[in-house]
Amino acid sequence: MTKSSLLPNERLDDLQNGYEIIQDPDKFCFGADAVLLSWYTRAQTHERILDMGCGTGIIPILLRARKKGSHVVGLEIQEDCAQLARRSVIHNQLEEEITIVTGDIKEASAIFGGASFDVVTCNPPYMIDQHGLKNARAEKAIARHEILCSLQDVVSQAASLLRPRGRFYMIHRPFRLGEILPRMVGVGLEPKRMRLVYPYVDKEPNMVLLEGILGGRPRMTVERPLILYKEPGIYTQEALDIYYGEDPGKRQHDGQA
Repeated sequence: MTKSSLLPNERLDDLQNGYEIIQDPDKFCFGADAVLLSWYTRAQTHERILDMGCGTGIIPILLRARKKGSHVVGLEIQEDCAQLARRSVIHNQLEEEITIVTGDIKEASAIFGGASFDVVTCNPPYMIDQHGLKNARAEKAIARHEILCSLQDVVSQAASLLRPRGRFYMIHRPFRLGEILPRMVGVGLEPKRMRLVYPYVDKEPNMVLLEGILGGRPRMTVERPLILYKEPGIYTQEALDIYYGEDPGKRQHDGQA
């Protein structure tokens, strides 16, 4: 793909891992949460993964860049975003490894069938209707607020889609943990790992990474904190390793995911 083949307002972003993604800033551009979730997800090379609410396809592409899973399916309700994801998949020649399906998270088990995935991931809308102001752009509002699906929809569908002992991975906001954990337990997704993400060492956490196992035994490990920045625009060493792997190349980064 060349710049001349991009549609108006689109851009082609280098993911610094051999792949690129097509994005439209007027719709929704991925952030650090997508990078962190793809890194936190554990998947064997033979396992089948579903990313619910895949947007423009960033998490499926990042999972394949990390060689996680044998095939990744992205489910996205907004056709415009799904088409962007499909074009990025084709651009990166990943058609044999990633499939993008247009559909509703609330109907995911009907679309794919129960117990059809080893791993399910989701970077869901963080806010309920009462939280904050909604963006005037529909795509951004849907990505940030529970307009088309709720937290209960996400966890219940994940439980239905997973095979026994399958794993669910989600990134969310810490202020909703009191709601998240009992809802996971209520559908049989036993929380097994949790890691809080802090922007700076002296700030409150603003993200939380979670792993649940379908039918797992009660026992959760709270992992050490993940600190993203040493100072504005300068990642910690661990954050650099997450973004760029063992050979980060550029050690200075402007803070954009």
